[in-house]
Amino acid sequence: MSRQIYKADRVKRGVLKKLRRLGEIVVSDIENGKFPELRIPARTTRNIIYDEDLRQYVLGSRKIERTTKNIRHLRPFAQLLWIATFAKQLLKTGKTSTLRDTYYVAIGEGIDFDDQNESDEMIMQLECLLDHPREDFHIFPEERASIYGDLTIEYTVPGFRGKRVDLSAHPDGFAIGPALTTAEFVRCNAELVFVIEKGAVFSRFVEEGADKKYKAILIHTAGQSPRNCRKLIRRLHDELDLPIYVFTDADPYGVHIASVLIHGSALSAHIKGINIPDAVWAGVWPSDIRRYRLPSMKLTDRDLKRIKELEVDPRYQRDPWRRELKEFWKIRRKAELEAFSRYGLDFIVKEFLPERLAELQKR
Repeated sequence: MSRQIYKADRVKRGVLKKLRRLGEIVVSDIENGKFPELRIPARTTRNIIYDEDLRQYVLGSRKIERTTKNIRHLRPFAQLLWIATFAKQLLKTGKTSTLRDTYYVAIGEGIDFDDQNESDEMIMQLECLLDHPREDFHIFPEERASIYGDLTIEYTVPGFRGKRVDLSAHPDGFAIGPALTTAEFVRCNAELVFVIEKGAVFSRFVEEGADKKYKAILIHTAGQSPRNCRKLIRRLHDELDLPIYVFTDADPYGVHIASVLIHGSALSAHIKGINIPDAVWAGVWPSDIRRYRLPSMKLTDRDLKRIKELEVDPRYQRDPWRRELKEFWKIRRKAELEAFSRYGLDFIVKEFLPERLAELQKR
């Protein structure tokens, strides 16, 4: 049995055991004439602390109480128990679901969710209670991220187990879903990883042969990186010892996308091992707007509000984060990765990349 298959079986048994324990707590309270209640870790920026050992932000000790003694808690309490029941069903049958699909299954069974955001929230609360990501109980987001490069994988999922795929065989890249995330790495000739926020720039890297010129695996996050994508990047770093370079837009949202990959997110602070502490934010930095005279846009009121929020966030108190946030206030401008195209379609690969990599390697 391969390492990945063994790990999946072990995780499944652990989640089922915790789901059973959750049910036993509720049943025990009812049998003893008590109002069932649960205490759930609070997922807020005020309740995240930096774990030096894990090198990521994790949840602190603050908790919220969900009790059937309070009539306002009855509805979310029932919703949470349904999500737990559905998760057990998925694990027992070996099936998977998406966040969207789970919402519609709930509606079909008469569970009163106002919208998908409400069912997503219950799934995250179950993650906190079980101390397992939703992927461990077979609920996945709609996949957006993709990967391309000189890496051969072998699938470990039923129905495809043993099948090998060369990830440089498709010019659009391969979707990073649960099957690819859990696959074995068979052969890799790459020496580093470029993680790219924008699809157009990912395509440009493929077209200009950045994977060959720099011996790089290319990953497109399509905005904020899905968890499967983050888990795969973490594996590429940990198992293959590949350095990770992250490229995002020079706006407050691009800055945050890079930070979440490196430090972890507040919403997912209850999930361990999906950030990449050694990854490097390689640009585009706000200071690059002036340095390369990039086409730029004026920061909006919404952008400025977001920058203020980032400045008080504990993840942004060191350079380059602090330095580049200050740069926003100096220039009051933002730019996209595509802005380098003003100098030609190949400029970002032929000129910017070698300059930035050389600069980072000196630090």
